[in-house]
Amino acid sequence: MSAGRDSEALTLEGPAGALEALLTQPQEVAHPGLAVICHPHPLHGGTLRNKVVHTLARTLEQFGLTTLRFNFRGVGTSAGSYDGGRGELQDALAVIAYGRARWPEAALTLAGFSFGAQVALLAAPLAAPVRLITVAPPVSRPEFAAVAAPPCPWLIVQGDADEIVDPQQVAAFAERFSPPPTLRLLAGVNHLFHGHLPELHDAVAEFLNAEAR
Repeated sequence: MSAGRDSEALTLEGPAGALEALLTQPQEVAHPGLAVICHPHPLHGGTLRNKVVHTLARTLEQFGLTTLRFNFRGVGTSAGSYDGGRGELQDALAVIAYGRARWPEAALTLAGFSFGAQVALLAAPLAAPVRLITVAPPVSRPEFAAVAAPPCPWLIVQGDADEIVDPQQVAAFAERFSPPPTLRLLAGVNHLFHGHLPELHDAVAEFLNAEAR
């Protein structure tokens, strides 16, 4: 537990068995929103404790949202094994269903980093969030070819020095939509945001402030 927040380790029921999760709830917020945050690729070290995921959670908590991070199947103590994105999407939907059952009146924010951004975007049409935040979405993957824009405000944060996700492809992807998502290209930032987490925080905070107006 950190100042102003209560954290709770959870084991949730998922499609492939137990899912490890971490719930953090700001104190003294009567009717908080709920944010579900998806972590990067399970086969490349992605977990709910990834530093970009952590930064997203802390930023959202500063705006009064309860955050729910979780490990996809096969990560940490979550049951099952990697399923190429199909099962991971079902994991995310199960976590969203848990959050909505616990806080029926809470508006949902969906967020994700890298592979988690893919899962969040694919979950959005089914989950109907009030906002979507995707960080370094891997838009060259075939899952993005026919993806529809979510019917909500949408932020893409992308480093222009990303060595894994091509920032030019991300910009072209964003331009496919009308209206386009809010795209924040961060100068000198690589895929893992080494040394640039404050810029990520600021980009997300600016988006949330604009939505609050």
